[in-house]
Amino acid sequence: MVSLDVLTMGRISVDVYPLQTGVSLREVEQFGKYLGGSPTNVAVAAARHGRKSAVITRTGEDPFGEYLHDALRGFGVDDRYVTSVPGLNTPVAFCEIFPPDHFPLYFYREPKAPDMEIRADELDYDAIRAARVFWVTVTGLSDEPSREATLAALEARGKAGITVLDLDYRPMFWSSREEAREWVGRALEHVTVAVGNLDETETAVGVSEPREAATALRDRGVELAIVKQGPKGVLADDGATVVEVPPVPVEVVNGLGAGDAFGGALCHGLLSDWNLERRMRFCNAAGAIVASRLACADAMPDESEVEALLVRT
Repeated sequence: MVSLDVLTMGRISVDVYPLQTGVSLREVEQFGKYLGGSPTNVAVAAARHGRKSAVITRTGEDPFGEYLHDALRGFGVDDRYVTSVPGLNTPVAFCEIFPPDHFPLYFYREPKAPDMEIRADELDYDAIRAARVFWVTVTGLSDEPSREATLAALEARGKAGITVLDLDYRPMFWSSREEAREWVGRALEHVTVAVGNLDETETAVGVSEPREAATALRDRGVELAIVKQGPKGVLADDGATVVEVPPVPVEVVNGLGAGDAFGGALCHGLLSDWNLERRMRFCNAAGAIVASRLACADAMPDESEVEALLVRT
């Protein structure tokens, strides 16, 4: 059985980012190719902090899928649970970069993304139970058979160790916010940590005011609720303590990877003997570092870089 610090499950893609900022895709002439997909990036970020990580996902049976295997191995992420789906293409995501706060995303996942073909009967439940942190996302609940597989993994996990739900609500993957709320509610029953921004918490529990949202998440059985408030920083509530930590100021280049850097740092912080405020400060700083860089996975910092930024701020 594989012994992992962090095991994530869900979306993967090839991210194609323009190498010119402040320009529409209509005019961009040069692009860079990167590993992408939120839970995949979280696994990479955790690996950068020295954690043994892996991701459960699926790609197309094509050169882009092979590239993603190469990239994962290059980042030190175990790719044994990344399998291909014949007949489907590896997803591609494009973005536009208009700093400081406008980064439109364009997903190419038709007719269906392979990571929506994760199946319950193909999961390694022993590895899922044994991982110190198990991380799933709301996007994995948006279509079958991924939905069944995600819920089966959570049920098998049984709230063991640290089980995280990234609220990760993306409207283009759902028919309605109400449909998402129904399935998020099912998943919340099985997790110990929930993390999301104000819009995502509103989707999850119908509340967007940060303290009320955190309380509502905890009322659903979550032990630690984390609400990201954008320019106001982050609020975290573990039942014993409520902390609010301001953001770390940086010159933003591309904000798209900041949340995934926060997630990988959160995994690291949860596995470290730190108090809640230190964990949130570390997560904010990791997110800020990636927001100041162009790429996502390639931009993930290690612990020393995050600590150096914290010392300067």
